[in-house]
Amino acid sequence: MRRQKKFYAWGYADEDLTPEEIKPWEAEIAERYGLNGFDVTPPPRPEEITLRAPRVVVPDALKDIVRTDHLTRLEHSYGKAGFDTLRMFMRSVPNPPDAVAFPENEQDVVRLLDWCDKIGAKAIPYGGGSSVVKGIEPAAAFDKVVTISTRHMDKVLEVDAVSHAARIQGGIYGPAIEDQLRDSPFTMRHYMQAYRCSTLGGWIATRSGGHYATLYTHIDDFVESTRVVTPAGTLETRRLPGSGAGPSPDRLFLGSEGILGIITEAWVRLRKKPTFRASASVRFKTFFDGADAVREITQAGLYPANCRLLEAREALPNIPWSSEEAVLVLAFESADHPLDAWMKLALEICTGHGGVPDAGADDENAHRSGAAGAWRNKFIRAPHYGEHAVARGILSSTFETAMTWERVPDFHRKITKITQDTIKRVTGRDGTVTCRFTHVYPDGPCLYFTFGGILDKRVALDQFMEVLSTCTAATVEHGGTTTHHHAVGRFHRPFYDRQRPELFAKALRGAKRELDPKGLMNPGVLIDP
Repeated sequence: MRRQKKFYAWGYADEDLTPEEIKPWEAEIAERYGLNGFDVTPPPRPEEITLRAPRVVVPDALKDIVRTDHLTRLEHSYGKAGFDTLRMFMRSVPNPPDAVAFPENEQDVVRLLDWCDKIGAKAIPYGGGSSVVKGIEPAAAFDKVVTISTRHMDKVLEVDAVSHAARIQGGIYGPAIEDQLRDSPFTMRHYMQAYRCSTLGGWIATRSGGHYATLYTHIDDFVESTRVVTPAGTLETRRLPGSGAGPSPDRLFLGSEGILGIITEAWVRLRKKPTFRASASVRFKTFFDGADAVREITQAGLYPANCRLLEAREALPNIPWSSEEAVLVLAFESADHPLDAWMKLALEICTGHGGVPDAGADDENAHRSGAAGAWRNKFIRAPHYGEHAVARGILSSTFETAMTWERVPDFHRKITKITQDTIKRVTGRDGTVTCRFTHVYPDGPCLYFTFGGILDKRVALDQFMEVLSTCTAATVEHGGTTTHHHAVGRFHRPFYDRQRPELFAKALRGAKRELDPKGLMNPGVLIDP
């Protein structure tokens, strides 16, 4: 039996934070913002939210794979961003899908797209529903909407042990990939915070970023070929390790966000399961000292699996908010060779920039203890705090961008100040903002900002969206990208329009006209058809 997800927040209905986790977190937030306590809004129950009646009639031939019941439509109405949970707590879902389809195979996908074409419905591809950018949300302008969930297309179909690759269906969740590879010597190891509740097809469609901080940062680096069902027909790219034959067809679908078709299968590169590991955490007096060390590590060609630089006040317990310290979480892994030399050189680079390694920094289990362990545990549990923040009127969200190294200090200072000023202007209170590097390249990092404050529950959604939109717009205005790995969706669309060359937009519209001539597929994401 399928495990039921929470319809209003991240995770599954049968899991939550413990009181032992919530109480100290709540106390720390109250102390940080000078509050005596919180008025806690209870989470919504399905029956508290009214949905309009479905505007489609499901034909008998599709009734086995199409559902229109209340809970299914509710679950597929929003993604998992803070503003999605906020709207659920407001009991406001004005634009649910009219029906949710669960194809078992490609032929079902074809039948569903034909049905959408016949009745004039928009089709929204849906993987795990973990979007934080309104990428799977029906727009108010849509007359009829069918959400197409690929969750039953969830198999590793074939493993090529010679070339280290696998043919995998697009609807498979992250843990299921590793489960089905368990008896092989291989792993995909494309982990991210949404790993448990996201799919391979969704990763490809949104150009997801995984846990590797260098070298294999995006799903792009894993894809060998794709198979896509479009309204105009089915397309399969040739499986090759590389090719110089014109623009890559796979690149058309990487990041296409469901506007061209539904990714039903992909060949992806695998790796041998790592047997050698080296982990460390290093303290720096300032974030920029750490940034200089990270830049040198990336430019030395060491390619650590983890190289996350975090402001210590975000990463570690009992660090005052006035602290300028930073901590670097560093890790190497390999299936075939020891890593002492790599770690030794990386730590030498760190000490050259004033870094102080934690005790036991060269222990392969260091990632589970000390600063690295504290951050790791916090990172894994972080998404579950979202609903509790919303329930208490706490502003808590993130935005991510990227910038070249020579501009990082100035960019970081400007975006930090804009965020602080915006929170104060919008909420009337001082807020907090921290930054970390999640992925790093020889020419620059991904800067991932986390911000917080206290909202007025009467206008919480308006305040939340104004802060997030202002900060996101600032990243583009100051030369960054509107998103490094969270996709565009409908939320980032205005900022993406400023970033993307208009001539490229015309070329993308041309591709959409050929593959989706009637504009059925997820309209309003990336471009207008």
